[in-house]
Amino acid sequence: MTFIATLILALGMSMDAFAAALGKGASLHRPDFKEALRTGLIFGVIEMLTPLIGWAIGLAASRYVMAWDHWLAFGLLTLLGGRMMMAGLSQTAGEPCDPPQRHGFMVLALTAVATSLDALAVGVGLAFLQVNIVMTAITIGAATTVMATTGVMVGRFIGPVLGKWAEVLGGVVLICIGSTILVEHLGWFS
Repeated sequence: MTFIATLILALGMSMDAFAAALGKGASLHRPDFKEALRTGLIFGVIEMLTPLIGWAIGLAASRYVMAWDHWLAFGLLTLLGGRMMMAGLSQTAGEPCDPPQRHGFMVLALTAVATSLDALAVGVGLAFLQVNIVMTAITIGAATTVMATTGVMVGRFIGPVLGKWAEVLGGVVLICIGSTILVEHLGWFS
């Protein structure tokens, strides 16, 4: 695999993380670059590890991983998205919107795992190719770190405009990502 092909793969793998980070950034109270980078690093490290795990699983279990990864991603993202939507909708109209300063590690890690399950399956597929899996995984992780950090920073500007609806929108984005993953893997619209 050429470096350009690896870079294209890495950018493709990082798009879900960008969208999820955009929602996370919009639901926070003016996140600074440090918080954006923290989020980006959590997403990036998890996105880097999943193709390595997929590579290790390799040939023996590939059909099992690929048979369920889309359902796991859909379930996790729907759960997290629903939680965000309920939190946003539970605020009353007169109540001042006081968004959190940062998301907890577990919420970010679960979101990152859910958006990187496709990278696990890609890692399984890469086991059949002559690739340097370590460099490929590092490239995927670096691209995801940049994209997720950028997503949080862009979300910073969207959040104040949307107010309490930012968290609802972030939840909708997560559910849409999960639904898209499910629909693509089931091939309903192909």
